[in-house]
Parts: sequence; structure tokens; C-alpha cells
Amino acid sequence: MRERSYTTLCGDIHYWVGGVEDGRTLVFLPGLTADHRLFEKQLDCFAETCRVLVWDPPGHGASWPFQLSFHLMDQAEWLDAILEREGVHAPVLVGQSMGGYVGQAYTQRYPGKLGGFVAIDSAPLQRKYVTGAELWLLKRMEPVYRFWPWKWLLSAGSRGVSVTEYGQTLMREMMLVYQGDQVRYARLAGHGFRMLAEAMEADLPYRLDCPALLLCGEADRAGSCKRYNRAWHRDTGIPLHWLTGAGHNANCDQPQQVNELLEDFIRALPAP
Repeated sequence: MRERSYTTLCGDIHYWVGGVEDGRTLVFLPGLTADHRLFEKQLDCFAETCRVLVWDPPGHGASWPFQLSFHLMDQAEWLDAILEREGVHAPVLVGQSMGGYVGQAYTQRYPGKLGGFVAIDSAPLQRKYVTGAELWLLKRMEPVYRFWPWKWLLSAGSRGVSVTEYGQTLMREMMLVYQGDQVRYARLAGHGFRMLAEAMEADLPYRLDCPALLLCGEADRAGSCKRYNRAWHRDTGIPLHWLTGAGHNANCDQPQQVNELLEDFIRALPAP
């Protein structure tokens, strides 16, 4: 994997590219407070047959320092600029949690440009799926992350998203990037949730105009993710697969299940 960077007015976004140059491109988008390491099991698998790209989301990991003044649609525009720079056409976006929201913003901003979309423990971005109380809470999460003891956050943050030793250890390692700077961690999380609420309140269609797949861990305890996925599948008919023995970071807990489902999904896509 080759590390590269893309400069924005808010800061530099670091991303990695690798794999087979003439293969279908898979773009991996990590969730909130995670970084590119979230997808290491997928990168190892698909770099042999596909072109792969993954970023540290703006403000995360190596993509710091970064002004936390951007919106979800800004991320979609920066992602498109990176894909254009790399000569990527009709990619398959694979977004975990917040990464899935970025993918939906991308389809809204750039209809017809995706070859496929896969959401892992994410949820629909349309306003109708969330309550007013949920939006209110999303806008007020920063103080919660600021004042909880860091040791408690580190334990709850890693155990709350994963049910396997590998998944919990990996999330803990990604959270340790913010060790000693809990204010930064709280600002990053709070900004992400506010940005999500604002995108939902925009009440845009966020229609997926490409083949799509929903994956969700049976043991996902992050908010109402399981309820959202049931409704998403019911309303759209997008295939939904429940992953046994997996929490919110299902691709870490059950990488083999996820990779097999991704392989089947990619194999069924029309040629780019």
C-alpha cells in the first residue's frame, strides 16, 4: 500500500492505494474515530484481485491536524477529488458506520458514479428514519466524551463495538492515537455526530442508484443500528445479511464472513 495525501482548505487527507492496477476498485471508508486499520483484513484479502483505496477520514489518524468545520457533503467532494486524481471509475464504496453515511452523501452529490455500495453496520441517511430526540442527542455528544474518564471511554469504546479479542484490541489501538488528548477525541466525536444530524435534517433523498448490500452484526449494540437496518431493508429491498458472532465493527469480528459476502457481491456486478 502506498500512502498519499490530498490537500484541502481544512487540512491534508492521508490515504493509501494498492492492489491490482487494472482490477475493480474497492474504496474502504472507516467509521467515526477509527482509521484505515479498521479494514486491514479486507485489504489483505482483496489486494490480490482488486485495486484498493482506504483513507484516514478527515481529522482522524494521519489526517490531522484538520479543521473540524466541514460537513458530510464536503467529505463526499474530497473523496471524489481523490478518486478523480487516482483515475478511479465506477468504484465499489464499502463504508462502515459513519463511512456508510459518507457513501450515501457521495451518491447524492455524484449520482451515477458508483459501481456498487456496501454498508457495514451503518444506517440510512434519510430524515424519516430518526426521531427528533435522536437528532437532539446527536448534536450534544461532545460533552459526554469530554467528561467521561478516559480509561472508561477506552474500555467502553473498544468493547462496545466488538465482541472478539481481535476487534477489541484493534479498536483500542486506534483509540490510543488520542491518548493524552481527550479534548481532541471529544471534539472529533462530537463534530461527527453533529455533522450526521445536519445531513439528516437536510432531508435529501440520498437515493442509492447502484447495486447495494447491507451487512450488520447480530450483536451490534451501537445505538439503534439493527432497527435502522431492518427498516432500510424493508423499505428498499436492499439485501441485508446478519453476521453471526459480530458486533458493530462486524468486518473485524467476522472478516471471513464479510469477505465472502463482498466477493459474491462484486462477482455479481456488471463489468465497470
